[in-house]
Amino acid sequence: MSGATGDALVRARKLTKRFGSFTAVDAVDFDVRPAEAFGFLGPNGAGKTSTMRMIACASPVSDGELAVIGMNPASQAREIKARLGVVPQVDNLDTELTVRENLEMYARYFDIPGSVARSRADELLEFVQLAERAKDQVEPLSGGMKRRLTIARALINEPQLVILDEPTTGLDPQARHLLWDRLYRLKQRGATLIITTHYMDEAEQLCDRLVVMDKARIVAEGSPLELIERYATREVLELRFGDAERASLDGQLEGLAERVEELPDRTLVYTDDGEAALDEVHRRNIHVQSALVRRASLEDVFLSLTGRSLVE
Repeated sequence: MSGATGDALVRARKLTKRFGSFTAVDAVDFDVRPAEAFGFLGPNGAGKTSTMRMIACASPVSDGELAVIGMNPASQAREIKARLGVVPQVDNLDTELTVRENLEMYARYFDIPGSVARSRADELLEFVQLAERAKDQVEPLSGGMKRRLTIARALINEPQLVILDEPTTGLDPQARHLLWDRLYRLKQRGATLIITTHYMDEAEQLCDRLVVMDKARIVAEGSPLELIERYATREVLELRFGDAERASLDGQLEGLAERVEELPDRTLVYTDDGEAALDEVHRRNIHVQSALVRRASLEDVFLSLTGRSLVE
């Protein structure tokens, strides 16, 4: 792994999680540095959530080493939890309480005095843009609002480390972008974020560094840009064919680029010049339904590493 480990906020070496004979996390190494957004990218079932649960002291380590904020989760879970903020995959807000009461009640778990809890609740509701809904019940809130309230609740103890498991799953694009903005601002305040996601655009937007997980292992590590430069070309030409055209291709795309990937719904041509590749497709009289030139993304990285699409 790159980077110094002395100042790592989370340090894992050969970290392993087993459930009976099933290995969910298989001897992974990583460091999370202070004040960075660190991502775990991969499909469902890759081991991301199991890793998060070990860091959050919600699940014991089966094997290997794990240090969180300089402490051992096996013996210092209480001390670690006091300095963590955890945003679970599924919102678990108290729907019997108002928006504000959810924050103030949660503050009691950390023995935060009432006056401090109230002022922090005011600041956090402003931060997540829910101040006007403070007295409302939780149940009628939109999915995006509930997500933002769950994040505000996770920040009530002014945590050193915030863990977000699939923070925007199920949200519409507008709600996702608003949440990204809040998380970006949180990082600007100096918070350390650990984010799991299977959305490559989310990882590109939010993460300073990330690891790509597949089948319980880490298969690559770096910044989004480093990973794209290492495992993909500058551009990708996406081609879609009708069934008849696809059946009659018969090697016509050979030699078109250094790599061609056939997906069920489209063909990806990896090249440094997408327009030139498209011109060559036309020159070869290959009939396409549609063609799109785009820049390479983390999904292309995942496809290169594993031979399959990130979201299947």
